[in-house]
Amino acid sequence: MSRPTHADQVTSTAWNRRRFLAFTGALPAYVLSTQHAWADGRISFSSNPFSLGVASGDPDHRGMVLWTRLAPSPLLPDGGMPAQTVEVTWEVATDDSMRNVVASGTQLATPQLGHSIHVELNQLESDRWYWYRFRCGDAESTIGRTRTMPLPHQLPEQVRFAVTSCQNYEQGLFTAYEQMAADNVDMVFHLGDYIYEYEAGRNGKVRTHHGSEIMSLGDYRVRHAQYRSDPLLQNMHAQCPWWLTWDDHEFDNNCACDISEESGVDSLSFLSRRANAYQAYYEMMPLRLRQIPRGSDMRLYRSAQFGRLAEFSILDTRQYRTDQPNGDRKSPLNEAALDPTQSMLGTKQRGWLSRNLIRSTATWNVLAQQVMMGMVNRSGDPDNHQFSMDQWPGYSHERMELLNYIRDRQVSNPVVLTGDIHSNWANELRVDDRQTDQGLVATEFVATSLSSGGNGPDKPKNLDAVLAENACVKWHNTERGYIRCDVTPNSWKSDYMVVDDVLKPGGKTFTRNSFVVESGSPKLNQA
Repeated sequence: MSRPTHADQVTSTAWNRRRFLAFTGALPAYVLSTQHAWADGRISFSSNPFSLGVASGDPDHRGMVLWTRLAPSPLLPDGGMPAQTVEVTWEVATDDSMRNVVASGTQLATPQLGHSIHVELNQLESDRWYWYRFRCGDAESTIGRTRTMPLPHQLPEQVRFAVTSCQNYEQGLFTAYEQMAADNVDMVFHLGDYIYEYEAGRNGKVRTHHGSEIMSLGDYRVRHAQYRSDPLLQNMHAQCPWWLTWDDHEFDNNCACDISEESGVDSLSFLSRRANAYQAYYEMMPLRLRQIPRGSDMRLYRSAQFGRLAEFSILDTRQYRTDQPNGDRKSPLNEAALDPTQSMLGTKQRGWLSRNLIRSTATWNVLAQQVMMGMVNRSGDPDNHQFSMDQWPGYSHERMELLNYIRDRQVSNPVVLTGDIHSNWANELRVDDRQTDQGLVATEFVATSLSSGGNGPDKPKNLDAVLAENACVKWHNTERGYIRCDVTPNSWKSDYMVVDDVLKPGGKTFTRNSFVVESGSPKLNQA
């Protein structure tokens, strides 16, 4: 790729100004309350404004999003920044020393968006690594690494990525990110519970949250900043692009659409809090402009494509779902759980997913989502059925319709990636998992929590009973960690990486178990 001329770089700056103005014209009025003038970038800092590091995300074959947020005092609601707009310059290079700069420009960091920066690039070469950095005034960020995806028609030989979720700051250290960084993955899928909303000390085992349960925009900004200040998490964000989606704790535990887990919560207050959570989430993540929230709504479901090797449908199983049946208590699959009006995805997202699946030409078709799809009787007792109503069994009709659709349309190599549950599972999915005479439709890899729950045993107490009662479950484990996936046109290998101790520094990460799926069959084979 040729290096852009000075005119190209000036055009990039002007384009970013025009784009920002067009973008602000579409923002809700409450975001545009400042009266302060533009700054010219000539600003000096007594503390590092890039204290939250850098990140990239949502890559395609032409580019990606580059992210940072100016926060010299990250645990203040305004990050320690003045209430004025500041210019931030960015550079992209083909080398880690940043000598061969191939793209550069300037973007405006505004107080309305917490002085966050989201640079969208769309003219880079496909299927290659790049390095990037930011400058503001007299400060310079660390250098991050990112990459573009292969061209849509290409069939790559391999992709390696990590799957993670559930990183409670109080309950454990983020030790697993150290090994993940060494794994040299092409990208990371974070499936939710990036932060936890609880007050300081509620889950405290290792560290303590800052402040009370988060409610305001400032609260959510500070909580995100506290998490992002973790050096291992920050370093992992700088290693490769991420695909992020939320679960419930980015906002409120076990929320369902506009319904709180707690009774007596005023809907207007609930949605106002959700708007705060969504804005802070956008500010802190490497997301595209089209993900910008509109009040208490934010479309986060979208697709990712790694050439013709794999297509990922990244789902939102919180914002559009109906209320959990049976009072959100573990229950048999009764009439309420099988109700056809129960929906996890909502009409629009379900239609989008259906179209995505039948249009796909990828070898592997992946649902990257939050809650377990396997219909698992958690008690392990055939006379005492205990299915989670917050997970797909509580929405069994839609679940079975979706798997029927995948089977009948002969979707190529369907795989489900899941988080949420703070434990590892390897599942073989049928339309109805209770009917063991049915053929297999898809494979599910459930990633344990990165830290939530603290240390857990390799083998839970009722493991043998759960395996005996649930034919869909081929393996189950409750340690902390993540999943490392190596995918080729012929096979998919998932390594369940676990940490021996997340309660103190120095924990060791190792492979606890591995499974392989051959192209053309959803059957799990132990590696």
